[in-house]
Amino acid sequence: MSTADTLGGIGESATLARIFPRLPAASHQLLGPGDDAAVVSAPDGRFVVTTDMMIHGPDFRLAWSSPFDLGWKAAASNLADVAAMGAVPTALVVAIAAPEHTAVSVLEGIADGLREGCEFLAPGCGVVGGDLSASNTLTITVTAFGDLEGRAPVLRSGARPGDTIAVAGALGEAAAGLRLLFEQGTLDGEPNAAAAAPLRERYPELVGAQLAPRPPIGHGRLAAIAGATAMLDLSDGLALDARRVARASGVALNLDSVLVGSREALDGGEDHSLLACFPPQATLPEGFRPLGVVTAGGGVLVDGTEYESLGGWDPYAGWNGGVG
Repeated sequence: MSTADTLGGIGESATLARIFPRLPAASHQLLGPGDDAAVVSAPDGRFVVTTDMMIHGPDFRLAWSSPFDLGWKAAASNLADVAAMGAVPTALVVAIAAPEHTAVSVLEGIADGLREGCEFLAPGCGVVGGDLSASNTLTITVTAFGDLEGRAPVLRSGARPGDTIAVAGALGEAAAGLRLLFEQGTLDGEPNAAAAAPLRERYPELVGAQLAPRPPIGHGRLAAIAGATAMLDLSDGLALDARRVARASGVALNLDSVLVGSREALDGGEDHSLLACFPPQATLPEGFRPLGVVTAGGGVLVDGTEYESLGGWDPYAGWNGGVG
């Protein structure tokens, strides 16, 4: 690869000129990339905003993820946070820091993943700006915005005893995919592209759920309209994230082991599914399935017994509970 094909070889301006045409425009965009800042409409008068980082090593491995995967996952993880507030994603701002020797095609692949991820998961949402910088470690940071459409945001703190606990999306698939990659996608203990490639063909749903998740973004809006009392996206694991709802709401979440399924569903993370609580008289919106009931008390219960596992994802401790 010649230096003319690297970030250091062509520089920021030429790189941006190759990336911008690949990025999706946003329906709410009044002024997109190219100026000091973007301008995005906020019809509701308010907007939801969230940000998330993906760093090579703790968050992804280039031996397992293609640049397209990285762009898709960066979009999906941030869109899910917006959806968990009951909002409709409208715009992304993306900052990428990469080594100077990185091929420009890597950033083009990330841009393609961002574009197709937005088009598939949240049509109308697009990339309105961002930044490029140099770093020894490939890092992708996304800030996402969303429109509440006149509704109150759905917080973690609104669950009440008697509410139905429900989920939209997969449970445990991303963790199972990661386990497969760690168990069979390595060579001499290190992530290996040749070892991982057959896994994606053999277990497309599980490995795909880890590398390029497809969370039900539109269901966040449906949950809000249906009267969800609390909601969050399952980025760190069902049990760990359910504890966050329980703590914020001052209640206990009692999960049914039969409805939940596996230990991986409880302790795994990165499905980015939507966990929500609904009033007992509410009809669950399409795509949601029950998992249990909110009760008085605190913490997370499984079949009425306190669930004490420390499983899930912690950025400083990594995967707990034997996931990876």
